[in-house]
Amino acid sequence: MAKIEQKQVIVNEIKEKLNGAASVVMVDARGLTVEQDTILRKQLREAGVEYKVYKNTMVNWAIQGTEFEGLSSYLSGPSAFAFSYEDATTGAAVLSKVAKEMQELEFKAGVVEGVVYDAEGMKLVAEIPSRDVLLSKLLGSFKSPMSSFARVIDQIAKKDGTEEAAAE
Repeated sequence: MAKIEQKQVIVNEIKEKLNGAASVVMVDARGLTVEQDTILRKQLREAGVEYKVYKNTMVNWAIQGTEFEGLSSYLSGPSAFAFSYEDATTGAAVLSKVAKEMQELEFKAGVVEGVVYDAEGMKLVAEIPSRDVLLSKLLGSFKSPMSSFARVIDQIAKKDGTEEAAAE
């Protein structure tokens, strides 16, 4: 009876993480050295991403009936999970950056805002700029036409002022 209760605690922990997650990325980290794993965990932690290794059966029970249920077909072999809570692309971006240096790290699948992606899809998601970068680009694109418009109006005003001064 105690084993079932222990497993239920883990399943509940996973469910809790899933409830607050904007995205979950599954990776296969077999072959990473302890040093590499420490570097990976540190970079994820600094980015605000939670990284944890769970048994596939526990995850399978936890994802039943959730938007993450599509991950069940990818639950084979060793799996580690990166939970992103604020920016949905952060976990994938950090993992992709690290995977370029550590070839042993491989994407398996992921769910970003309710959409299930395979390994190739997660690599594409990793290339999407963060929310903050996208917002700053958007604001920059708004600012550029406005400042151009302001310069044109200023030039027209100066031109009209010069013509009026010359006419007097």
